[in-house]
Amino acid sequence: MKQYTVDAFTDKVFGGNPAAVCVMDCWLPEETMQKIAIENNLSETAFTVKTGENYHLRWFTPGGEIDLCGHATLATAYTLFRFYEQDKQQIVFDTMSGQLTVNRKDDLLEMDFPAYDLKPVEVTQLMTDVLGVKPVAAFMGRDLLCVIEDEYVVRNMAPDMEKVLQLDGTLLHVTAQGKDYDCVSRSFAPKLKINEDPVCGSGHCHIVPYWAGAKGKDKIFAYQASARGGQLYCTMCGDRVKIAGKAVLYAESEIYI
Repeated sequence: MKQYTVDAFTDKVFGGNPAAVCVMDCWLPEETMQKIAIENNLSETAFTVKTGENYHLRWFTPGGEIDLCGHATLATAYTLFRFYEQDKQQIVFDTMSGQLTVNRKDDLLEMDFPAYDLKPVEVTQLMTDVLGVKPVAAFMGRDLLCVIEDEYVVRNMAPDMEKVLQLDGTLLHVTAQGKDYDCVSRSFAPKLKINEDPVCGSGHCHIVPYWAGAKGKDKIFAYQASARGGQLYCTMCGDRVKIAGKAVLYAESEIYI
């Protein structure tokens, strides 16, 4: 079985967020896909099968299947455009989060994702203990989003991962207004067996709605301030978020199972 490793939200290898992409003729058992994700030990392994004109897409972390993943969707679209669908300008994925489209847009690939409905929640002592600083606000969607006053604090934060497990939400995102970007953020996912997700597309389905509302504008230029780093060109469109980025191929491989 063919597998590709793609660095998403970057134009250079070793940047952005790496995802493995398995392009298959038919589905493997869930247990096998989970074992492949564990073996890869990346934040995400994507599995895709063509169904008619569309592709069915699923995402597995080392800790289990997840309902939405941005960087692995970008990586899968990049792989399909490069190796399987060179003449297409759009790819449609059928997923647990509904139909997701990815379009070529100049030198970017633009994904159309659902935005999470953010509900304000109380800033707790546990949040402060986890982050080492008191958030100025907190919101819950699928994940917990904590807003921090200082970009420097976000960039240098070292959360207590054991305590992150005690917080509500699937992932923890921290964000602050940026100097060179509209916002800077980081994403932590120990519940999915990933301490830090280098660049989290689905996280920006929380982050972008917040900053679009706070700044009163639709276009948000975002930076994920992990060690690898990544840029996301985002547009708020009603209850959807368009997230665009670049990707680069790191490796092609063959899985023998």
